[in-house]
Amino acid sequence: MLPATFKLCAGISYRHMRNMTGLQKTAMVAIHHELNKIAGPGPSNWIRQVRRSSLLSSRIPEEAEQGYSEEEMSYMKQGENALQKAVSILSQQDGWTTEVEAANGDKVLSKVLPDVGKVFRLEVVLDQPSDRLYGELVDNMEQMGDWNPSVKQVKILQKIGRETMVTHEVSAGTPGNVVGPRDFVSVRCAKRRGSTCFLAGMSTQHPEMPQQRGVVRAENGPTCIVLKPSAEDPTKTQFTWLLSLDLKCWIPKAIINKVLSQTQVDFANHLRKRMLDSQHSSLHMAPIAC
Repeated sequence: MLPATFKLCAGISYRHMRNMTGLQKTAMVAIHHELNKIAGPGPSNWIRQVRRSSLLSSRIPEEAEQGYSEEEMSYMKQGENALQKAVSILSQQDGWTTEVEAANGDKVLSKVLPDVGKVFRLEVVLDQPSDRLYGELVDNMEQMGDWNPSVKQVKILQKIGRETMVTHEVSAGTPGNVVGPRDFVSVRCAKRRGSTCFLAGMSTQHPEMPQQRGVVRAENGPTCIVLKPSAEDPTKTQFTWLLSLDLKCWIPKAIINKVLSQTQVDFANHLRKRMLDSQHSSLHMAPIAC
C-alpha cells in the first residue's frame, strides 16, 4: 500500500552551514553514541568499521567548498538530521511490542514515541549479501514499482552529491481501497562505509513536485534501513527497517497498525523474490565458455 522504501524529511534550513563546525561535531558524537547502543553489549565488527571510517561524520563543510547551493546544502542537512533521529530511535532497546511474527522469523515491532508517534521496526535476515541489496534499493530505486505491488512509481527529482537525493513516490491503494493512494516527497540520505549501509530520510518539499490535486500527500520519517552482514553467515544480511508514517485523513488506528505492519512483511517477501529473480536472470545470461 505504501512505498516500501525508507521515507524521508526535516524542514530545517541552515543558511550559515560553514560556521556551524561545533554543532556538527556535537551531532557526530551523538550519532556515534547511539550507534554503540544499537550494536548492543560488546562492539561488533560492523560498529568498529563505523568508527574507523567515520560513517556518520558530517562531510557538509568539505562539500560546501565544491559549489553546492544553499538549497542543496539544506537538503544534505535534512538527510543528516533524518539519519541522526532514526539511529537514535533504533538504538532504544526497550519498550518495543511485537505486531507480527511470521513463521520464517520475520518480525515487526512497534513503539509509541512522544515526539514522533507510532513507529514500526521490521527485523529480517535475507539470503543475500548487503552489497546486492544496497544496489537494488539505492542504485535501482526507480525500478521499485516493477517488483513491489505497493508502489506505483518512484522518481528521483534531484541528486545532491554522492549521498543525498530528493524523490517523489506514489503508493498503490490497499485492497478494497480501505487506504487510498498516497504520494510522498522525500529527502534520502544513503551512507555506505565498510560492510554496513544506512538508508535514511524524512519528508520534505521540492519546487518540482507541489501537492497533486486528487492525491493525498502523506508525510513520513524519520525512517531508516540498516543493512549489515549477519553474524552467523556474512553472505546473508541482517535487515532492519524503521518506518514512521502520517497517512493524513482520518483512519482508525487499528487499520493503520495492520496496514503498516503488513506492508513491511510484504516488502521483505517481495524483495526476496526480486533478488532471486534477478540472480536467476544473471545466471541465464552468463556467457557460455567454448
